[in-house]
Amino acid sequence: MFIDYSLYILFLPLLAFVIQIFFGKKLPRQGDWVSILAIVSSLVLAVIMFASMISGYDPNFKQEASFTWIDMGEFKIRLGFLVDNLTIIMLLVVTLISTCTHLFSTEYLKGDIRYSRYFAYLGLFTFSMNGIVLANNLISMYMFWELVGVSSYLLIGHWFEKKSAADASKKAFLTNRVGDIGFFIGIMLIYNAIGSFAFGDIFNGVASEMITGTTLTLAGVGLFMGAMGKSSQFPLHIWLPDAMEGPTPVSALMHAATMVAAGVYLAVRIFPILTPDALLVVAYVGGFTALFAASIAITQRDIKKVLAYSTVSQLGYMILAVGTGVYTAAFFHLLTHAMFKANLFYGSGSVIHSMHHALHEKHDHDTDPQDMMNMGGFRKKMPITHWSMFLSTLAIAGVPFFSGFLSKDAILAGTLSFAQHHPQHFLLPVFGFGAALITAFYMFRMMFLTFYGKSQMPELIDDIHESPKIMTGPLVLLGGLSFFIWYTLPYFNFMSSHGWFTDLVVPKDSSVPGNPSADYISKGAHHAHHLAMYLSIAVAFIGIFLSWTFYIKKSLSAEAWSKRLRLLYRWSQNKYYFDENYNKYLYQPTLRLAKKVAWVDWELYDKYFINGFGRLTNLASRVAGKFDYDGIDQVLVDGTAKIANFLGSLLKTVQTGKLQNYVLYVTCGLIILMIIQTF
Repeated sequence: MFIDYSLYILFLPLLAFVIQIFFGKKLPRQGDWVSILAIVSSLVLAVIMFASMISGYDPNFKQEASFTWIDMGEFKIRLGFLVDNLTIIMLLVVTLISTCTHLFSTEYLKGDIRYSRYFAYLGLFTFSMNGIVLANNLISMYMFWELVGVSSYLLIGHWFEKKSAADASKKAFLTNRVGDIGFFIGIMLIYNAIGSFAFGDIFNGVASEMITGTTLTLAGVGLFMGAMGKSSQFPLHIWLPDAMEGPTPVSALMHAATMVAAGVYLAVRIFPILTPDALLVVAYVGGFTALFAASIAITQRDIKKVLAYSTVSQLGYMILAVGTGVYTAAFFHLLTHAMFKANLFYGSGSVIHSMHHALHEKHDHDTDPQDMMNMGGFRKKMPITHWSMFLSTLAIAGVPFFSGFLSKDAILAGTLSFAQHHPQHFLLPVFGFGAALITAFYMFRMMFLTFYGKSQMPELIDDIHESPKIMTGPLVLLGGLSFFIWYTLPYFNFMSSHGWFTDLVVPKDSSVPGNPSADYISKGAHHAHHLAMYLSIAVAFIGIFLSWTFYIKKSLSAEAWSKRLRLLYRWSQNKYYFDENYNKYLYQPTLRLAKKVAWVDWELYDKYFINGFGRLTNLASRVAGKFDYDGIDQVLVDGTAKIANFLGSLLKTVQTGKLQNYVLYVTCGLIILMIIQTF
């Protein structure tokens, strides 16, 4: 049943894509109902699978189906599908957020010039992510991985008539290719040593030491590079904030359940083969990214940019958790983050939608509808949007009784435990708790600037209104899912080594050489749980209090502090000039090098070598042609013919056909013979 249902979940969005791309414009409502029907059906099947998983409660559950794709004797590739507890949870997340995105988009993109194409690409995006989730081997995952990249390119650049959107889509696509090169190298190192792409064979091969030491570390880091690209980890973080040029529902889907989630999902899947050295690289990349991105979000004015850098930071949390060994906490945070971050993006979309209509009523086409400095006082005008975003903000800030508190507390406990066992890596918990404090500050800054205080544009406030029910429905649902209660049922004690969530998602192949066992990880995190909980609550409330002091009570002036810390403020506001430095020290030198190589290729290689070789060949062919024509043809062949013709002309005068001439020739011949004989 599970394999059959998972295949339906996989291919229904693809079917919707095919119908939409070829016939969408000709269907009623441009066929949006086709895509919605397909994704809702997928969600129903995912819910059935999840309910069966919970009711069955089998930590060792696994079903696989595979087939031979390429068979060349020694070289054989089998593709297939894997359904286990991790897969089922992830399928539920993807289909739920994708369903909300489809419904939200019907109103948000109403009247869009490429409405049917947009829904087609949503189906392709969902199909691609489901393929990653269901893959039982690295080569299948890599193919769907690249398809996710193509889908994101199409959706980010949906409004490609805008240069910023077209550039953002190309930037996302090319930046991800950098990480994917490492991913492919890692795959090849694994295959060269083990001879298989299947996860089960790889785990067994690592356990039997078919690949060890530096090679295994390099393979693990290579695979992790793929996760760095997709999950926008430093230094490949630059594409995700620019991806906000795409429609807001796409941002919700991409940030919560599909593209960026793929990197964390990969990191969790490959955890059993990551050596301690590779895990240390993972931990530091994730920890630094969490703090680094949070420090940028703190000064952004664009509401979607704040959420974008928040996503980068939260993904850093998840990667940090994988690196410090508590990968179950990473996956748990992936689950909770999908709910509250999707809701925050839908909420921002609701605000932008209302701002756009208000500005349209005033015939104002210059004001940025995404700039929080143009907002304020929306709380009473948009109560549903406000309360749903408020609940999700409490969750992401790590306030008790909300989902983010559970998952972030688990990550921070694991990070603290890791530092207790390895004191030289004290920076890792500093990254984690520092990012938690800044997250609480900038998220409440966003809420206060948007919904509280006085309106920054009083002339617009009367035209601000709540979004339609088709848009507020997903907000209510996901706002409700930001509460902790949904993640503590039916028998949940997350920090226990026997909690149902931990048991369900821990791969049973995790005890491989070089990796601590799942029990050791859970026990270490459990011992650090109380200290981590107290510290996380403290930093969350400090961040919220500071934000309230700056933006509600205003006993501290944000403007004054920005001037006092001008250098740091400018760095943060300009994203530490990474785009400018990449352009100056990477892109432009590469382009200049490319121009020089092109000059060498065209002016030297082509003109002097290739064209010179051609000219030499042409000259040789002319000489050979002249010798052939004037020498062989004219002298030898034609000369022989001329001699034969001359002799033939002479013989023609002799052969007259008259009998008397022949008698005369015979008589003369006899006379000559007689004379010769006489002498």
